Amino acid sequence: MNLFESAPEWLVWLLAALLVAAAVEDAVRLKISNILCLGVLAGAIAAMGFSGPDISLWQNALVFTVLLAGGTFLFSLGKMGGGDVKLMATLGLWCDIPISLTLLLGVFLSGGVLALLILGARMFAPAAAGRRVVVLRPGSGIPYGVAIAAGGLIALALHRGG
Repeated sequence: MNLFESAPEWLVWLLAALLVAAAVEDAVRLKISNILCLGVLAGAIAAMGFSGPDISLWQNALVFTVLLAGGTFLFSLGKMGGGDVKLMATLGLWCDIPISLTLLLGVFLSGGVLALLILGARMFAPAAAGRRVVVLRPGSGIPYGVAIAAGGLIALALHRGG
């Protein structure tokens, strides 16, 4: 079920605000708080409640489960942070299967652009900047929550209202 479309307007704006907050927090601290992830989860559950019971919600549960399982696997390999996994999975609960493909494409493209920008900034930033800005330190990782939030906002923009 397309919860982006069926949720009340205020709830969709709350989701967008939570995604922006997660992106900012990850960019600054390289961490995403559990409170933000719980907010995205609670918003999806509320959207389901406002939408009413629908048999197609199995797709949303499947997307959530697949993203959580895949993210947990990547976390176990050290390829993805725990906050990134939780944010991606809870965001997936908002999506049915077709929308999840848009979400994943948006996240992957945003992640590629983000990685190139950060790697370029690391190459050209003065050494003093690396002491002040966490993401400019070599080996500090990429704040993938920014890409997840961007992909979520892209999917929301493309699938809200039509």
